[in-house]
Amino acid sequence: MKFLDLAKVYIRSGSGGAGSVSFRREKFIEYGGPDGGDGGRGGDVVVEAVDGLNTLIDFRYQQHFFAKNGQHGMGQNRTGKSGADILLKVPVGTEVLDEDEETVIADLTEVGERVTIAKGGNGGFGNLHFKTSTNQAPRRANAGQPGVERTIWLRLKLIADAGLLGLPNAGKSTFLAATSNARPKIADYPFTTLHPNLGVVGIDGTEFVVADIPGLIQGASEGKGIGDRFLGHVERCAVLLHLVDGTSETLAEDYQTIIDEIGNYRLLSEKPRITALNKIDALDDEERAEARRVLEEASGGRVYLVSGVSGEGIQPLLRALRAEIDHARKAAEPEDEAPWQP
Repeated sequence: MKFLDLAKVYIRSGSGGAGSVSFRREKFIEYGGPDGGDGGRGGDVVVEAVDGLNTLIDFRYQQHFFAKNGQHGMGQNRTGKSGADILLKVPVGTEVLDEDEETVIADLTEVGERVTIAKGGNGGFGNLHFKTSTNQAPRRANAGQPGVERTIWLRLKLIADAGLLGLPNAGKSTFLAATSNARPKIADYPFTTLHPNLGVVGIDGTEFVVADIPGLIQGASEGKGIGDRFLGHVERCAVLLHLVDGTSETLAEDYQTIIDEIGNYRLLSEKPRITALNKIDALDDEERAEARRVLEEASGGRVYLVSGVSGEGIQPLLRALRAEIDHARKAAEPEDEAPWQP
């Protein structure tokens, strides 16, 4: 299935039906009076987060969604049928944006969460509503309210516990394949990964979700390369795993390039990060020690040594990720209020 994380959609809610002007006409009933019914209500446009979807590809082939109009009112005090709502099913983690692509209308982060983004118009009153003591035979009725027509954007941000960051060919896809059942494309050239990949990683009887984000380059925040298009997918992550290619001759510069780019992107600079020196299977003991020293000086913290190919150092790194995820999720939970006492 092709990955699509941004879609432009045109929606319109249903218009309300018009009220009816009608009078009761039956044999032997001389003064029947008005009996015009009300118009039916127009349908709403509703967006719902559902399970089992991980892309917005359905909205590439259909961009227009129109709810049904309400039926007009009829004689004998019959109310028109309400128009059917239209439901847009989206993956969990989808944001609904206004036409300016900045104003967030709704953020659907749980299965079953739904929001009405365009309400249908109310039906018009029939002439029965306008009967008074001084106007026994009103000959007027209201037209139904028009529906709402607007353009929205759907933007998907994957729900993951940890996000993989690094320059192209840092070994992110290899790491994801070695630690989960995900099978991303792996090759020895830059920008192998063109779309984010998700993998479920298990450690010590627990599981968490890892997102492999396409490689960043210097100037990505300004639109170079793939740009910062996919950085939104790590906004919801609890921790970032920064992989650095251990075979590179410019370890400190490689590390700082990614730090500078995520520093230009909101909500990422303050997230906890774990730094790992990857591809250590290609280094001897002396080269490992020197690379670790250089990277620790650049990062100012602990550096894990791992290899996605041989599996060396994978378990300690996953346990560190699990601990950071648990800590971040616990800190994000609202504190329980003390029980009320008289």
